[in-house]
Amino acid sequence: MKTVTVSLGDRSYPIHIEAGLLPRAAERLAPLSRGRRMAIVTDENVRGHLATLQASLEAAGVASEAIVLPPGEKTKSWAMLERVCDRLLELGVERSDHVIALGGGVIGDLVGFACSIIKRGCRFVQIPTTLLAQVDSSVGGKTAINTAAGKNLIGAFHQPAMVLIDPDVLDSLPARQVRAGYAEVVKYGLIDDFAFFEWCEANGPALLAGDPAARVHAIAHSVAAKARIVAADEHETNGIRALLNLGHTFGHALEAEAGFSDRLLHGEGVAAGCALAFRYSMRKGLCERQDAERVAAHFRAIGLPDGLAAAGIDAPSATLVEHMKHDKKMAAGTLPFLLARGIGQTYLDKTVDLADVTAFLDGEPR
Repeated sequence: MKTVTVSLGDRSYPIHIEAGLLPRAAERLAPLSRGRRMAIVTDENVRGHLATLQASLEAAGVASEAIVLPPGEKTKSWAMLERVCDRLLELGVERSDHVIALGGGVIGDLVGFACSIIKRGCRFVQIPTTLLAQVDSSVGGKTAINTAAGKNLIGAFHQPAMVLIDPDVLDSLPARQVRAGYAEVVKYGLIDDFAFFEWCEANGPALLAGDPAARVHAIAHSVAAKARIVAADEHETNGIRALLNLGHTFGHALEAEAGFSDRLLHGEGVAAGCALAFRYSMRKGLCERQDAERVAAHFRAIGLPDGLAAAGIDAPSATLVEHMKHDKKMAAGTLPFLLARGIGQTYLDKTVDLADVTAFLDGEPR
């Protein structure tokens, strides 16, 4: 087992990574139950993993109750938040109880937010079942739901008590979902780790094909990188944590245009967004053409979109920029952008003119 610690003082927590961990999850969860029933929130696509988890808990003498929600991004809503909160309160959840979030990023975000507000905060454990959730959303304590105004605009910082990652659960995912999650893996190399980007170029195909060693290495390296950044800037106040949003300003605009639906998965939006961020950086004279082309080429090589056309987005540039204005990073009418001086050299730029972004997008193929 590999264990990474998110160091946040008395709110520090471990991330345990090991193949075959889910069937033995009770070894870690039983001590948290305090002899009480544990609530599990999951979705309909994860029923097989739910059965495995409940069997593990039952064998350890821990009772559990499952709340099963519809799958998909639309579950991150006011209606589902109310449903989860009401049911958890019906089950008598106490502030010292640990609710289990079993699923992808949607479940983790929704459950984390619910736990941040129930009785002014109860505990929760993340058991992510997608690659994207394993390397990104399950770590760091960002929780939220979506609204008509945009994605993740209603939420809170609420750290989990523990994260349990079993790479074997990825075997149940469609290939497209695994590829989408891989975009977040590549992101860590693009931010500040050129050597890891090179590792991705060499080993990405093996990871996507299910190579166990490649999976574990990518997950452990990614969560260690995120843990380091979160420990340095938990609430995104000094600009360090904002680096994790590389590709997301462009990507969220593409997702919004796609209606936050399966038409464009979050990781696909991030891949296209990273490629766009590097091309925009090239336009501004910040990075070399060969770097921007190298990033786009890697995403294309493993089947991820590298721009508007590949993402199936043909909206006017002005429409996409309007989506960007709902970004949480907006301050005094200015939107900071994550740009790059090269691969592994990302920085936060607070001087970007949105009219220039519009002109850049006008030149992007559709």
